[in-house]
Amino acid sequence: MADPQAVERLMNRGLLNQWYPVLPSWAVAGAPVGITRLSENLVLWRDDSGAIHAIEDRCPHRGARLSLGWNLGDRLACWYHGIEVDGTGTVRTVPAVNACPLEGQQCVKRYPVKEVRGGIVGYSGDALHQEPCELKLPDELGREDEYGAILCFAKWQCNYRYAIDNVMDPMHGAYLHALSHSMASGDKTATMQVKKTATGLTFEKTTQRDVNFDWVEFGESGATWLRLAIPYRPNAGPGGNFGILGFVTPVDENNCCVFFWRNRKCSGWVRDVWQFMYRTRLEGLHWAVLEQDRFVLEHMAPDARAKEFLYQHDTGLARVRRVMQKAAESQLDALAQAQPAGEARSAA
Repeated sequence: MADPQAVERLMNRGLLNQWYPVLPSWAVAGAPVGITRLSENLVLWRDDSGAIHAIEDRCPHRGARLSLGWNLGDRLACWYHGIEVDGTGTVRTVPAVNACPLEGQQCVKRYPVKEVRGGIVGYSGDALHQEPCELKLPDELGREDEYGAILCFAKWQCNYRYAIDNVMDPMHGAYLHALSHSMASGDKTATMQVKKTATGLTFEKTTQRDVNFDWVEFGESGATWLRLAIPYRPNAGPGGNFGILGFVTPVDENNCCVFFWRNRKCSGWVRDVWQFMYRTRLEGLHWAVLEQDRFVLEHMAPDARAKEFLYQHDTGLARVRRVMQKAAESQLDALAQAQPAGEARSAA
C-alpha cells in the first residue's frame, strides 16, 4: 500500500499517465518557450512546418536551459556551447568537438504533444507509461463541425486541486457570482445529487436546471476535464446554453494554469455571429467572473483542506477527491511493484 505522504505529494504535483493542456497555441511562435508543468521544466518550439515539439528544458552537456537557445527548425541549439538537440531528445551535433560520444544519444526526456482547438496538450507519463494513452476528447472539442469553441487561459497562484474543487462546487455560483450577468438568478438553497456517467460523474441540483451554475460533470478520458453549462440571455447571440469545458494543469505545488474552452453548439454563420458577439460584448464579463474565483482561491491558506468542514453541497468534490486519491495510490503501487527488490530496499 502506498505511503499516504507519497500519495499526497503526487496528488499535489499532479497525477501522471494522462494528457494536460500546457499552453495556448498562440504562445509558441518562433523562439523556444520554456515552461514548468507538473513540477518539470519543458521547452516547446515549432519546426519549419509549424509542428509543435516538446522536450525537457535541459542541455545534456552542462544543464543549461535549452529555451535560452536558438530554434533551428527540427532541433534546438543550446546558447551555452551550441549543442543541438532534436524533438526526440537526441543530441544531433556537438559543434565544439569532433566525434563526440554524446552525438546520437537520447539524453533528455521527450513529451508527446498535439494541438486541440487553439491549445497545446502534452502527455506526462511515469516510468511504466512513457508512451501516451489515447485521448478521447469531449464533443465540444472533438466535434469541430458542430461546436464553436474559444479558449480562455489564465495562471492562478494556488494548488491545482483548489481549482478543481471550485468547479465541482455548483453552489458557489449563487453567492460568489451573485451579481454576474449570467448567474444572478436562482435558488441559494438546494439539494444536490451525484450521478455516475461513462467517464466519471455529474453533481447537480435536484430542483433547478438551466437557471444558474446548476450542474457540473467530472470526466476522465485520457485527460481529466470538467464540463458545465450556464444559461445565456436571448440578446447574447444565437445558439444554445453557454458551455464551459475546463482543464486544470499543475505548474508546481503552489501554482496552476486553467484552460476553459467556452463553447456553444453552433456552426456556419451562427457560429460566426456568436463568436463575434462573445468577443465584443461578453468576454470581459466572463473574465470578471473568472477573476472572482481566482481571487478567492489565491487567498485560501495552503492547509485549508486540513481544517475544512464539508456538508451536503460538497459531496461532488469529496467524490472527485477520492477518485484522484485512488488513482495516485494505484500509480505509486504499480511503480513499487515494478521496482527490483534490491532497489526497493535501498530506497527504503
